[in-house]
Amino acid sequence: MDYVLIIHAVKDYPAWKRIFDDAASIRKQAGEQQYHVLRDENDANRIIHFSRWASIDQAKAFFESPRLVEIRRQAGVEAPEFNYLHLLAQGDL
Repeated sequence: MDYVLIIHAVKDYPAWKRIFDDAASIRKQAGEQQYHVLRDENDANRIIHFSRWASIDQAKAFFESPRLVEIRRQAGVEAPEFNYLHLLAQGDL
């Protein structure tokens, strides 16, 4: 399985979340299969988007597309850090 971990600051979480939710269909179409949105314990505008993708190639194509660059700008995203990850192990304890 392939995952993407994005850490970024947003100017206004509720505004960012509306745009994030509105983009659900294009994220799904691009290959996103599951997601989690988390926030930093000490900074409500430091957001983590962790998602499972059909492939890292699809995720990179989506996140690096001009369309997504514009959506991030509209959503007030600042300095996103992208981490593309391959699953090595998984379990429940």
